[in-house]
Amino acid sequence: MVNSIYPLACPLCGKPTDKRMDVNCSAWQEYGDLCSNCTDKIKPISKAQCMKCGKILNDDDSEYCYDCKHTRHEYTQCIAALPYEGEIKQSIYRFKYGGCREYAWWYANIIEKYCGRQIRIWNPDIIVPVPMYHTKEKVRGYNQTELIAQNLSKLLGVDIDTKLLFRIRRTAPMKKLHAIERIKNLENAFLVKRKMVEYNKVLLLDDIYTTGATLDACANALKRQGVKEIYGVCLCIGRGFS
Repeated sequence: MVNSIYPLACPLCGKPTDKRMDVNCSAWQEYGDLCSNCTDKIKPISKAQCMKCGKILNDDDSEYCYDCKHTRHEYTQCIAALPYEGEIKQSIYRFKYGGCREYAWWYANIIEKYCGRQIRIWNPDIIVPVPMYHTKEKVRGYNQTELIAQNLSKLLGVDIDTKLLFRIRRTAPMKKLHAIERIKNLENAFLVKRKMVEYNKVLLLDDIYTTGATLDACANALKRQGVKEIYGVCLCIGRGFS
């Protein structure tokens, strides 16, 4: 049976597409096609990127962005699929705050399409989504990075572990803080609850990379428990100084 009342929404612009969802189908794969107006709006990161964090470099002769030249990151390396600009910013806002959790399948496909090759080279043992503080997740109803990670796990054939890493204290919204404030805000915010961690390579997943403070805090907690290599992948990444 095809539902003619509720059309699928384009995950980029949020407007209805010309497709309908089978009401008897529970798979997230039934969501996610862009509308015809948005098909050409996805612009992956194609310019030179920082070899550490994956930010776009304005100077093709540089290997690292300004941030990474002046910051010691705890993670091994990070990449991202899209620049955090244009329509994708509003798409992520709807995903996080508007209940549009069905976008997760499309986001995972975007990450696999543009970052999958590098992730396979890294060959991680497990995917770990950046955790939310439990009260915040309860209010929102879901952890957006966990939804993306669940779908990316299926696409890559890599298991996901949502119980390894915990956020143990509430932190201030990162978008309101400067770089140094972000680092202080996340000090001792994450905890690995297992005494023995069986993974050598962990892939951390987050939706947006700005300064890397969140990945660093997560990586620091994992390294203290013996994880040797911690990689990061994000759907979107902001622009830093070159």
